[in-house]
Amino acid sequence: MDIATKIKNLIKNIIEENGYVLDNVSYEKESGNYYLRVVIDKDGVIDIEDCVNVTKIINPILDENDIIDDYYILDVCSKEKGCE
Repeated sequence: MDIATKIKNLIKNIIEENGYVLDNVSYEKESGNYYLRVVIDKDGVIDIEDCVNVTKIINPILDENDIIDDYYILDVCSKEKGCE
């Protein structure tokens, strides 16, 4: 099982319990940096506060489970606007 799938399985329920939909998780290297991208959705518009809330929800879970050995950037973004 790849890292993205492990992370998705780890955070999916807590994200959904908080009113969001987990659309996608990817773990990629770009320009020398690793990115863990978590794409969320919900009924209505996703704004920056939603992304911050989900980050706060999943950060402790990611830290506790320590699945990723590399230094990475967590990027929580909306399905509609995409990640940058």
